[in-house]
Amino acid sequence: MGFPVYDYRIDVRNVQVTPQIRSRFLRMEPGEESGGHSHDLGHEVFLILQGRAEFTIEGETEELGPGEMCVALVDQFHSLRVIGDEPMTMYLSVTPHIQPTHTMRDDRGRNLPHRFTPSSTYGVETDTTPIPDILSKLSDATRSVATAANDALAVQAEQTETLAEALSRGDEDAASDARTSIWDALMPVFAQTAELASLWNDVAPRAGRT
Repeated sequence: MGFPVYDYRIDVRNVQVTPQIRSRFLRMEPGEESGGHSHDLGHEVFLILQGRAEFTIEGETEELGPGEMCVALVDQFHSLRVIGDEPMTMYLSVTPHIQPTHTMRDDRGRNLPHRFTPSSTYGVETDTTPIPDILSKLSDATRSVATAANDALAVQAEQTETLAEALSRGDEDAASDARTSIWDALMPVFAQTAELASLWNDVAPRAGRT
């Protein structure tokens, strides 16, 4: 069995939802608008496939058509409106996708309280593990991140001077070895952080109002 292949003409939905990325195809009708919002952690990429849309990002407005792309960076307030007489279809992705995923603002531009969104909104099944059990796993994952970060810090303390000296004398082999040691220690930090984010996305929508 091969890997999934998605078609924007029929797969108008979320196609990939993980803590690292949420991606989807979205179709909107002429005149339809999205609610303005920002993302505390995520960059959002918009690629127009059909139709036209007017994007407003941090007060600046541009019109995009097929094949054109724009990006709303972390904490940039953005919205869009479909223009013209035909529907608009686009690909969008938010990276990372960690709850709370959207931050709204009041009419004075102040951030509204955090809003946690049900997993089902993104086409993801709600984890039915009892909340206390998920919280226990979340604590374990947080400790794992802390341990991995401390281990990485110790390796950096050992290798930083080695790397600096190797670079200063132009010894690329020694510099590469030091860089590899630092990366080998850092990689588990990123991996453990991804696990932490996954558990947080499981517990956050179920731990109060959504």
